[in-house]
Amino acid sequence: MKTQTYTKTQQLTYGALGVALVFICTAFINIRLPLAANGGLIHLGNVPLFIFALHYGRWNGALVGAVGMSLFDVVGGWFLWAPFTFVIVGLIGYAVGFICEKGLTITNYCVAMVVAVLIKTVGYYGAEGLIYSNWLLPLGSIPGNIIQILIAALIAFPLAKKIEKIR
Repeated sequence: MKTQTYTKTQQLTYGALGVALVFICTAFINIRLPLAANGGLIHLGNVPLFIFALHYGRWNGALVGAVGMSLFDVVGGWFLWAPFTFVIVGLIGYAVGFICEKGLTITNYCVAMVVAVLIKTVGYYGAEGLIYSNWLLPLGSIPGNIIQILIAALIAFPLAKKIEKIR
């Protein structure tokens, strides 16, 4: 999707709105999973992350994802995860925005979602391995991470296309 040029005030406003939406959708629209070692959770914070990355570009996607979700980690009692989340989700937002900046086609979007799944699963597998000093235990988190991205991907694409039409 071709991103527009925005004033500094508009960039700040969209960034703040994105951080707030990612935080709210992560904190209040989630399901805790009893399967993973740390409990884990599936949330809808990736929906606004993807939409902001698609419409406002890679840097905005990186910012809203990294700050919004790591803020949830700090406030929501997952403090140890915050630095990992900042990097992993920031990379997801950047990658999705980068891949789709030439156009929001189904092909670009699918490639972006595959990359998002890879970044999330590899990133959180590594983070969990480091945190728990166990490289077998994090395997239980992989299905939840994949499901989380797939659900968000199915919701975000139609919303992003609708927003594209009205912008």
